[in-house]
Amino acid sequence: MKKIGILFGMEDTFPQAFIDRVNQKAEKGIVAEAVQIDKVIQNQLTEYAVIIDRISQDVPFYRAYLKNAALTGTAVINNPFWWSADDKFFNNALADQLGVPLPKTVILPSSKHPDDTTSKSFRNLVAPLDWEGIFNYVGFPAYMKPYAGGGWKNVYRLEDKEEFFRTHPETGQLVMMLQEEIVFEEYFRVYCLGGKAVKIMPYEPRNPHHIRYVVDGPPSSKKLLATVKDYTLRLCKGLGYDFNTVEFAVKDGIPYAIDFGNPAPDADVNSVGAENFEWVVEEAAKMAISYAKAQKPGKMNLTWGTFMRDSVSTAKRF
Repeated sequence: MKKIGILFGMEDTFPQAFIDRVNQKAEKGIVAEAVQIDKVIQNQLTEYAVIIDRISQDVPFYRAYLKNAALTGTAVINNPFWWSADDKFFNNALADQLGVPLPKTVILPSSKHPDDTTSKSFRNLVAPLDWEGIFNYVGFPAYMKPYAGGGWKNVYRLEDKEEFFRTHPETGQLVMMLQEEIVFEEYFRVYCLGGKAVKIMPYEPRNPHHIRYVVDGPPSSKKLLATVKDYTLRLCKGLGYDFNTVEFAVKDGIPYAIDFGNPAPDADVNSVGAENFEWVVEEAAKMAISYAKAQKPGKMNLTWGTFMRDSVSTAKRF
């Protein structure tokens, strides 16, 4: 018997719907349940062939558990080693190499020194930074947001450099990105599961959270939607995310990737809506079953993106 587990926190709707859907499919030798942990011993096998991770981004203990599980053969979705090392600024740099349009973006040192550091720790930084060069590159208005993400927390829209210098000290020890504003005509949030199943959802990020998914908007062009799908697959395959959402702001017919590294993207029926919820439950169940069938006990069963696979392949030649 191969078990599919789901690890979750405060979520209420998706985890149980996922468990029920997998079990309703009655695949021989496969069953789904909520993950149960009573102890974590180094290099000891878990009882799960597959684990869908929905919470370890907030709970370091779970992240350590999942890395140990992955080492001993569990297919963890998403790869806990990769997303732990990932950040949104690197995502942008990789997306640029993959040929996906992006807002102009720079990374900034934290306004306040990290704990246990002093000004001597930053002797490699030029003081002051080339602020004029930074501002001329990005332009204003601009958005400032944490380079490591955070679910729309600590995001600022800035009109000019004076507002930047007033606001940046408020961010404390956070490392921030400054990013060009894309004044969009259309906006999409796109699910991608297993590197192949894609669901494009019209989205309005300026609305309150529970009404951001647009259900009655005008139709988009087939060419635009095909481009959005292509860029979504490029990003998810390049990064190696099994369960991800990608956001695009469309300006002058060009979809710019805004956010595309989400270890546990929103899948709550009360925010995504019934139709989108049904799609993600069904596709997540099919993906987990497929991964369980392919899982080889005691082997590495993680998904690695083309960036990592190509890097390792290149390194082996030297």
